[in-house]
Amino acid sequence: MRFKARPLQFLVMILAALTAAPVFAQNKTLQIVGFGDSLMAGYQLAPAESYTAQLEAALKAKGLNVAINNAGVSGDTSSGGRGRIDWSVPDGTDGVILELGANDALRGIAPEQTEKNLDAMITRLKARNIAIYLVGIMAPPNMGSDYAQKFNPIYERLAKKHALPLYPFFLDGVTTVAGMQLEDGMHPNAKGVAAMVEKSLPSVEAFLGDIGSQQK
Repeated sequence: MRFKARPLQFLVMILAALTAAPVFAQNKTLQIVGFGDSLMAGYQLAPAESYTAQLEAALKAKGLNVAINNAGVSGDTSSGGRGRIDWSVPDGTDGVILELGANDALRGIAPEQTEKNLDAMITRLKARNIAIYLVGIMAPPNMGSDYAQKFNPIYERLAKKHALPLYPFFLDGVTTVAGMQLEDGMHPNAKGVAAMVEKSLPSVEAFLGDIGSQQK
């Protein structure tokens, strides 16, 4: 039996076809990688308590379609990150939250070397057309003011050089705040991570929005 569509039915079918593709594109899951050290990995925390897990949950609660893979390695330095950046960030990744340098500062590694390694990672990710959200770290006070004056400006300088969004200090709201750290006094506990997520959430949302707009 031959089907003869009425004019109104035909118009509805055409409109449905024209709008199907954009709706699908908007619903595409953004693939994000949290690339860093123990602060990203969630040292001594349950997987669901890590920064990447809590951030993903917070973003989904706001209606964003996003998956955040945790590529944090405890003890990693900028040199170690540079060596694994390619295989730790798979093809198909839309964006990377890049957080490294804390262990460099704890070990007193020359800030110039840390900056060189971060610069190389950023350059590599950009060459792969992967967006970058740069996360800064501050040198611990025991390293002295001279070291801090050389280390702390690294992230702002790189953000300006590569035109990247920058979250200045990953541990904002955690350092020196009672009840936010593990017994070692260095790493955030689950409550501390929640504070980190809350503070960084607006700028991460803006970062994801930029990725989404570029993909349209």
